[in-house]
Amino acid sequence: MKSKTIVKRSLLFLLIAIVAIIPLVNQDEPLFIQASDERTEMAFSEDMSIAEKMEVILANERLDGGITGVTVRHAATGEILFAENGDIRLHPASNMKLLTAAAALETLGADYRFRTEVLTDGRQRGEVLLGNLYLKGKGDPTLLKADLDQFAKDLKAQGIRNIKGRLIADDTWYDDVRLSQDLNWSDEPFYTGAQVSALTLSPNEDYDAGTVIVEVTPAKKAEGKALVNVSPETDYVKIVNRTKMVPAGETKKISIEREHGSNRIIVEGDMPVGGTLSRSWASVWEPAGYALSVFRKALEEQGIKFVGRSEEAFESAPEHAQVLVSKDSMPLSELLIPFMKLSNNGHGEVLTKEMGKVVHSEGSWDKGLEVIEDVVMELGVNQDTILLRDGSGMSHKNLIPSNDLTQLLFEAQNKDWFPAFQQSLPVAGVTERLVGGTLRNRMTTEPAKGNVTAKTGSITGVSTLSGYVTSLDGEELIFSILINNYLGSSGNIQAIENEIATMLAGHEFQE
Repeated sequence: MKSKTIVKRSLLFLLIAIVAIIPLVNQDEPLFIQASDERTEMAFSEDMSIAEKMEVILANERLDGGITGVTVRHAATGEILFAENGDIRLHPASNMKLLTAAAALETLGADYRFRTEVLTDGRQRGEVLLGNLYLKGKGDPTLLKADLDQFAKDLKAQGIRNIKGRLIADDTWYDDVRLSQDLNWSDEPFYTGAQVSALTLSPNEDYDAGTVIVEVTPAKKAEGKALVNVSPETDYVKIVNRTKMVPAGETKKISIEREHGSNRIIVEGDMPVGGTLSRSWASVWEPAGYALSVFRKALEEQGIKFVGRSEEAFESAPEHAQVLVSKDSMPLSELLIPFMKLSNNGHGEVLTKEMGKVVHSEGSWDKGLEVIEDVVMELGVNQDTILLRDGSGMSHKNLIPSNDLTQLLFEAQNKDWFPAFQQSLPVAGVTERLVGGTLRNRMTTEPAKGNVTAKTGSITGVSTLSGYVTSLDGEELIFSILINNYLGSSGNIQAIENEIATMLAGHEFQE
């Protein structure tokens, strides 16, 4: 009996450890199983139809108790070749990004760029700027510290050495609602749930706006604390280092999490001597203040000083303010690559608010979702069969049938922006990160490798895959797989998705 108790306790501790690290995982990348070639072994006879093959695959007991919607269309004609629960509304997870990307391309255009400006309401006299300095964001999720450094250099090149005024963040391009309506509070400290602001900053070229990168490395001795570094360097967040160095060979146990409602990032656990790097992206509380803090540091590094009343503030730049320097982002067609390949939630929400701003002069989720709904209706989606709650797919209340998703993918082929849309989709089995994206470790062998181009999706109990594939005899197909309410390993469910896509890639139609 004693041994059984010990086993039960061990399993309990293991479960607690697993739950503790789940929030650090990308919503589209499984924690334990990279579902690459982990397919069920099935032999299909040559004369079997797609429907017959699909019936075999969908009989998998791992789907029992859940709901699976699958639709396959002919890409040239739009004819439905197979549908199972195709008209049932299901949660799309990050397949929601297909709707957001299509709507953004249709509404904003592939060449659309976001702008960031530095303005003043004063005038320059010699080396002194007499007036306030405004950093105004217009939604750019790709703004980097290097861009703020360049702003500071440009101001210095204009002869500005001193500023007699305040440094002000202007994030009024969008409303001040930072989190989408259904985002779980437990997601908020992590990069998958970062706050949305018109003025924000990304720590690197993954462009996870509104986050900092926290890295933990070992000290040289098994005493004291591990070393913690934040990128970009900023005192806007406060690191609380509760780590402990332990002898080489011991288990590394490091957690990195920002406290809800504050910018205190708690780093704790054991780091062995010679241990490997621990890295995590932590969202910040109020991204506009974060961007302003890093900009102030950039100005100081260029020798530009504030004199007199120099406190920071948050307000709108006056209409008469003069633009001193500005930067335009990459075009939307290029932004779609990290957005779709890496399934960047923040990009989905920024694009939603930007569409609301451009079409309805209101940068809000409500107005942005109105735009998305109008566009997807034009692409064949039935307004009466969908419920849209955010632009990323993090909401567990988004609903759309697989029939409608494949109809959207069919109609999108006729748009002049389709090449940019198609190029943004992850490609199965291609290891290059910004090509394969969230499919780079899945379907790594032919006929699916390099053939299946599709958007992944994963939130608790939901796994999805929708996109394009060419059959073995050259027929182009469109498919959507929406699996809801499953229990157990996400890798096992993704293996079923892989099996379906691979079956379509290897199918030969009978003449």
